[in-house]
Amino acid sequence: MSINLQNRREFLNLTSKGVAALTLSSLINSASGKSPYIPTHHHAAKAKSVIFLYMSGGVSHVDSFDPKPLLREMHGQPMPVVVERTQFDQVGNIMGSFWDHKKYGQSGIEMTNLFPNIAEHADEMAVIRSLTADFSEHAQGNFFIHSGFPFLGHPSAGAWVNYGLGTENKNLPGYIVLQSEHSGTPHGGVSIFGNAFLPATNGGSIFNVSGSRAVPNIQPAMLDHEQRKALDIIKTLDTGFAQRTAAKDAVMASIENAETAYLMQQAVPELTDISEEPESLLDEYGVHDPIWYKSEYARQCLMARRLVERGVRFVELSCCPFEKGVQKANPWDQHNKIEIGHGAMASQVDKPIAALLTDLKNRGLLDQTLVVFTGEFGRNPFAQGVGRDHNPQGFSAWMAGGGTRGGTVYGATDELGYYATENVSNIYELWATVLHLLGVNHEKLTFQHGGRNLRLTDVHGKVWSNIIA
Repeated sequence: MSINLQNRREFLNLTSKGVAALTLSSLINSASGKSPYIPTHHHAAKAKSVIFLYMSGGVSHVDSFDPKPLLREMHGQPMPVVVERTQFDQVGNIMGSFWDHKKYGQSGIEMTNLFPNIAEHADEMAVIRSLTADFSEHAQGNFFIHSGFPFLGHPSAGAWVNYGLGTENKNLPGYIVLQSEHSGTPHGGVSIFGNAFLPATNGGSIFNVSGSRAVPNIQPAMLDHEQRKALDIIKTLDTGFAQRTAAKDAVMASIENAETAYLMQQAVPELTDISEEPESLLDEYGVHDPIWYKSEYARQCLMARRLVERGVRFVELSCCPFEKGVQKANPWDQHNKIEIGHGAMASQVDKPIAALLTDLKNRGLLDQTLVVFTGEFGRNPFAQGVGRDHNPQGFSAWMAGGGTRGGTVYGATDELGYYATENVSNIYELWATVLHLLGVNHEKLTFQHGGRNLRLTDVHGKVWSNIIA
């Protein structure tokens, strides 16, 4: 057997340089707690983390955060304005809401009683009533609201935030998507949480919080010192390879992911162990609710608080269906029997979200945590059966905490809740505002890909300064 000394020297030279570079990178990132790509804020941040309450399927704004009394007055009458094409083109007459409305809080924001517990937080909420979307189909809508584009190939908002700011906890990913045993991924698939052309460390990591093991295979298969030695060898070899390949960033991201996975073996079991949480708090969230879909979403909300408490930058939650046969991907999608469907879905998320807001506030975390609630579009004021079809022409979202001005309303729809008419907005403005509150200028958070400096807000977007405290 012979050894080529020249190749051996080259190997040692390359690997030693790679280890030195990796060590330096690790020291820099440990010291700053931020991403190595954009290590500084563009301006003073009001929020540190985002909790994204995504209501896949489309919540009816006219039955929740944008009540329209005229719908009941005109119930059964034909629409008096031009009706755009709908998803199924089954246009019925005007349908009044099944839920009553009133003014909530000292701010007097009008909402229905579909979300009675959330409505009690009116003075902490900034309600946006003039959102619009460019697409009325679920998969395109999901991609669009997550990434600003209606198709594969563009990073999720969570990935952009992670890329721009990194995580404050090196033992956990910066972008985590919470799911439950019965919840599903919205139409479009896991790519809506993806990193696309951003480094792989920025994509969403899915945690199933129903059981004791949120991440598959989290338990180590070998002793710690053996695993550490194996990872060090792999790191050395991969770092050397990275110096010789055009895909250097991808290889280095793979090394970082392996290191994060190793650290997660200690962090995740502690994160998911809620035995030390007070029983009174678990009851407030509804963790032990006998109705499975309520308890599963309650656990997600509690876990969201535990994650931002530990420095995770972006946490997204996933709704559960309320019965067998309801699509996991879009459980808010009630084209028929909306009173039953929306009623059940609201009962799933209302109590846990209200408890989350209260818990964050009591711990002094709400000021630094931005909570965002929205679906991919709203629903029409006219009937489709005894339900409502998709409406991208005007719908509602809300934000709380994280530097927003509570007790405010931004924008408006017409008297029927069909078209946005005042401060007409889009999802680019939503994400521009989120980034601004995180201390990031949405026009400066870019990544060069395909010869262009791409960004989350594409070539659009302005900050909703009216809702910022």
